[in-house]
Amino acid sequence: MSEKRQDLMAYVEGHDGVLVVRGGGAENRSWNGIRYKTGLSGKNVGSVGLSMNLARVPPGAIAYAHIHDGFEVMLFILQGRVRHDFGPDLNYSIENEAGDFIYIEPGVPHEVFNIGDEPLIAVVARSAADEWDRIVDYPSKHRPNQASSQERIDT
Repeated sequence: MSEKRQDLMAYVEGHDGVLVVRGGGAENRSWNGIRYKTGLSGKNVGSVGLSMNLARVPPGAIAYAHIHDGFEVMLFILQGRVRHDFGPDLNYSIENEAGDFIYIEPGVPHEVFNIGDEPLIAVVARSAADEWDRIVDYPSKHRPNQASSQERIDT
């Protein structure tokens, strides 16, 4: 078992088929400008088709353009305001705020901007147990040096 998986499993309580991460888990991982609390996934509860985390994006931050390769994402905005630029060449835009649900189809290019004065906090559910392992960069005029979004902190 990998060390990263063991670290994530340290937050899980097992109760005969019901597994729990208390208090939303520790905010100990990041991807592409987004901080994640330890949630539930194949990496810690053995899920085969789902994952769910709590994400936080600081004010003014951007989660650079990317595509979800073969999985769906649903979000529920708990706090803050967000703009998604999406579609071919990111030519479309939509704004959402606390209380909104968002669904992103597989393969849709999108870039996420926290446009509020407070952290954006969202529940993120994916139809993939591996969380963000199948996310592919998409060209962005905002990404510094076109650095790879695959750079992650998983500890």
